[in-house]
Amino acid sequence: MKIIRFEDLIAWQKAQDLATHIYYNFGSIKDFSFKNQICAAAVSVSNNIAEGFDSNSKKEFNRFLGISRNSCNEVKSMIYLAFRLQYIDERKKMMIIGYCEEVARIIVGLMKSLEL
Repeated sequence: MKIIRFEDLIAWQKAQDLATHIYYNFGSIKDFSFKNQICAAAVSVSNNIAEGFDSNSKKEFNRFLGISRNSCNEVKSMIYLAFRLQYIDERKKMMIIGYCEEVARIIVGLMKSLEL
């Protein structure tokens, strides 16, 4: 099956889920600098997948997927910080890290499927 819209990509769908979890867990936090950084990184994951999907080449799409994976790692790093700052508990930390790792694996799989 040929995917013709970025919305059909599992990687994009899961990245949207990740962003939703981040907004849900940090939307009301008073540390605005932290909140803005983690929310921007989370949104960047799906946005880079979408932006790269319609690029002119597989190589360019792969570059955007790499940026997306990097943003996913940024979210993961910030989750560790959120735990250390006591913004979230251990259970939420592990749940969100699991989402980050799942999204990163899917993105890597998509990168490999491009066969560059």
